[in-house]
Amino acid sequence: MQRILLGSLSTLALCLFSLTTLSAQFCTDDGSGKPVSTNGGPCVNTVVTAVPFLRINPDARGGAMGDAGVALSADANSMHYNASRLAFAAEDVALSATYTPWLQALGLNDVYLAYLGGYKKLDEFQAIGASLRYFSLGDIEFTDANSMPLGTGKPNEFELAVAYTRKLSERFSASLTAKYVNSNLAAGQQVDGVTLEAGQAFAADLGFTYRNDRTSNGNALQIGAAITNVGNKISYSNDTIRDFLPANLAVGASYTFRLDEYNEITITGETNKLLVPTPCSIAGEECDVENRELNDQSPVSSLFSSLADAPEGFGEEFREFTYSVGAEYWYDQQFALRAGYFSEHNTKGGRKYLTAGVGLKYNIFGLNFSYLVPTSNQRNPLDNTLRFSLIFDFGAQASR
Repeated sequence: MQRILLGSLSTLALCLFSLTTLSAQFCTDDGSGKPVSTNGGPCVNTVVTAVPFLRINPDARGGAMGDAGVALSADANSMHYNASRLAFAAEDVALSATYTPWLQALGLNDVYLAYLGGYKKLDEFQAIGASLRYFSLGDIEFTDANSMPLGTGKPNEFELAVAYTRKLSERFSASLTAKYVNSNLAAGQQVDGVTLEAGQAFAADLGFTYRNDRTSNGNALQIGAAITNVGNKISYSNDTIRDFLPANLAVGASYTFRLDEYNEITITGETNKLLVPTPCSIAGEECDVENRELNDQSPVSSLFSSLADAPEGFGEEFREFTYSVGAEYWYDQQFALRAGYFSEHNTKGGRKYLTAGVGLKYNIFGLNFSYLVPTSNQRNPLDNTLRFSLIFDFGAQASR
């Protein structure tokens, strides 16, 4: 019952999955052990984790480029994607503030994601970074099984993160990030005689960046990889029900064409995969037992087993990868145009959308906007929503 309540709150707030996603429970065995949907369509089997707000992209720059960012040039929002980017930052100090309305299309003005990030370069080889992510779920009225009111609450979740990054060579850097996660969805409420409390977890990120900006033609190549949100399972009571954090593998690359003194274009591509066990989707007691066994795995062992545990084999495993592509045009490092595309397989969430945005920069001040347009029947919490980021590069030179 606890898991149903907490899962409902999280799903309601995030709306990450469509109604078709819920049809995973109606998959059956075709006689050979392969799951088949009872409605004749594909067998939907979405990987679900606790605290999915950790995977919400808070950056309007990357958000305008198909949510790609693991291999982009460094800025104050690098902590979300890959903190090792900070070792190659051009400025000594930078700060950012981002506000992302959530479910605005439904008229929910009190559901939002706020993000603060920044870094300080210690010297030519080292940098430190920090960020605060806060997700407000608005005002929710709690009721009992008989729909009697139990009062109202303000569910919220937040993450505190600090990172250290260092160049290991002229072109290669690595980073380590430590995180504290707090998820207060229904603290103080009672379910089946059990008092719920805020879920807490500690996690870590590991990032790597290769950057070569000394090519013969003056262009720049950057490759990035990061494993994020690796930590202990989270629980909302003192019982044994614990859920995985959204551990994730991201790999990407970007290439910048410096056309002349004033014009440059960056293209980027990225793929992501949750490093969390894939649930068994065939309804029945045997599947329930298998899912309990999967849930008993340790967070570390699941990082490796999640690469080859899909019920339908490697075909399904590859469907768990999402793909992002994006492009960015800068004029004189003062005005930017961005566009991108994000794709997720229909059986794993089905999110597909186009993104676009602009960026403005003057001296130390920068402003980024992004806009999302869905291209599938899968609704997105950011449908037709404008989000923005403020950037302050305190080491920036005065504009021409």
